[in-house]
Amino acid sequence: MGKYEGKNVVITGGSSGLGLATARLLVGEGARVLITGRTHSTLDAAHDQLGDNAIAVRSDASSLPDIDTLAARVQAEFGTVDALFANAGATGFAPFEVTNEELFDEMIAINTKGPYFTVQKLASLLAEGSGVVLTTSVVNVMGYPNLSAYAASKAALRSMTRSLARELLARNIRVNAVSPGPIDSGILEKSMPAEVAQQVARQMAAEIPMLRVGTPDEIARAVAFLAFEATFTTGAELAVDGGGSQL
Repeated sequence: MGKYEGKNVVITGGSSGLGLATARLLVGEGARVLITGRTHSTLDAAHDQLGDNAIAVRSDASSLPDIDTLAARVQAEFGTVDALFANAGATGFAPFEVTNEELFDEMIAINTKGPYFTVQKLASLLAEGSGVVLTTSVVNVMGYPNLSAYAASKAALRSMTRSLARELLARNIRVNAVSPGPIDSGILEKSMPAEVAQQVARQMAAEIPMLRVGTPDEIARAVAFLAFEATFTTGAELAVDGGGSQL
């Protein structure tokens, strides 16, 4: 019998990267997991990996109608939810001087508005004692260049973690955040040419006290801890960054 046998979990942005790694861990331990993503082909590939205990739903985390549809699907599939990992997000690289309104609005819509309304729309389905985990980032406390709009969207999410934790406390629902540092999740390769991505990854590793980047599986273990084991923790942010924001 798996550690999370009988648990129902929703993971937005679960078709790749950190979300998929978390889904893989939880399914492997017996949970039923519903993942979302925006691209059918990526969702299908993730579902093939995860097997029969997974449900894949196409949903845009920045779209309120999609979030409403997702909530209805979750209710139909699960009834109640034991853990919600509001993980869907996007990264936008641009120097401050040339950051335009379109990029800024995209960062806020996907990284801030999306998680806020995902938690709101699914709140009524969360079981007493359940855990919500949001994905912030070490850039909400560190001044990385070329990430000002992204960092602002993640800093807002850190504040939201505290606010939602307080508001859901009466129902014994915990809300925490996992704060990744540089993680080998493939996001750099999606955002820039491969050679540049490799150079950036090497530079990031050199700046981390542990002298390496992290893995998606290391984030997955932190998320599972916050969602299920950290029963006396709420409103907190767990940095998983090799000491980069702490040392």
